[in-house]
Amino acid sequence: MLAAIRSAAVVGIDAYDVTVEVDAAPGLPQWLIVGLPVGAVKESRERVGAALVNSGFTLPPRRITVNLAPADVRKEGSSFDLPIALGILVATGQLDPNAVENRIFVGELSLDGAVRNIRGSLSVARHVGRVWPGAVLVVPPANHAEAGRVTNISLAAPVTLRELVLQLRGDDLVIGRLPESSATPRAYDIDFSDVVGQETAKRALEVAAAGSHNLVLIGPPGAGKTMLARRLPTILPELSEEEALEVIAIHSVAGVLSEDITLGARPFRAPHHSISGAGLIGGGSTPRPGEVSLAHNGVLFLDEMLEFPRSVLDGLRQPLEDATVRELRKRDQPFLAGWVTRRHGFGDQGELGTLGE
Repeated sequence: MLAAIRSAAVVGIDAYDVTVEVDAAPGLPQWLIVGLPVGAVKESRERVGAALVNSGFTLPPRRITVNLAPADVRKEGSSFDLPIALGILVATGQLDPNAVENRIFVGELSLDGAVRNIRGSLSVARHVGRVWPGAVLVVPPANHAEAGRVTNISLAAPVTLRELVLQLRGDDLVIGRLPESSATPRAYDIDFSDVVGQETAKRALEVAAAGSHNLVLIGPPGAGKTMLARRLPTILPELSEEEALEVIAIHSVAGVLSEDITLGARPFRAPHHSISGAGLIGGGSTPRPGEVSLAHNGVLFLDEMLEFPRSVLDGLRQPLEDATVRELRKRDQPFLAGWVTRRHGFGDQGELGTLGE
């Protein structure tokens, strides 16, 4: 029997549709996953098999073929565990195919069947909201608050695979949204008002913050350049809802989402001068946002800018002009690897920082 489960994956900072097709045919027991899966996806057969058995379901001795469509796009991450498990249940007759209609599933499975968090759930939720408004997105409980910031989709967050299947069998999938939080953005540990004196430098930072300018600070060691730069986010206005969603999406995809960012704090990134071009601009064999994208709508602080390799600094030219980072991999279509901010810059005898628009 053939089953098709709708899911989604992230490339760069955007998400795209993925259909998980599962075929359970008679033959020697064997698992085969196709569709350009990387290591974490290939290993899902071990997690999914154990999760199914430990959740009380049967895993018949069949020749199981899993296809991740579109098959010509590289797949990475562990978010396909949940749709693969549901596909096997549908393909083996343990779950009605109608139960998974008009629903999108993402999530990692532990060996006992618990649904674990994934990267990029906000990007997936935003994509579903644009392409499938009104659809039900099933996410891990740990990602519920993050994905819940998208208001035009319905969310479900089952704790375990067994809980999800029982709800699907009874057609009573628990759909809901977390209550509106009354929490205010977390207060900064430091503040611009801590600075005593430095009237000229403080005025320069105020002008840069108000006018979206880059700034270079030059002076002897210990003059207070780094201290001033770290306090710039505290005089910037609060993030708008759209700005906050962009920042959270980038940090979620990169796997560095913190509580402060979730609460709406502006990011402050200060990479070491030994950083590579891919680390600053983004990229890699598995594309990840770089420091310049992680500083979007916040501050990028390059301490001792003259110590950074020239090739790394030259890589900032085009992103700062276009306010985006786009990469082309071999013959693939270019994908959005991150937004780039171009508001503020700082330098200590060459410290440069950027604040996003």
